[in-house]
Amino acid sequence: MSPLSTKEVAAQVGIHRVTLEEWLRKGKVKSPKKVQIGGQTYRLWTDLDVERLKKYKERFYRKGRGRKKAAE
Repeated sequence: MSPLSTKEVAAQVGIHRVTLEEWLRKGKVKSPKKVQIGGQTYRLWTDLDVERLKKYKERFYRKGRGRKKAAE
């Protein structure tokens, strides 16, 4: 499958693009490979990246109710 945009990946994971960008900025998830095209930098997301993000979301994120509490 061809690389996906950050917006497409966020939609597949079920989060807002801004949430994904915040996770990246805070180092909560690893950023995929970046490329420059015409002076713009793009992230090239793969299917493996999408699965990794879905697992992170399932473990740590609950929409509308904040983060899940750490397991005791």
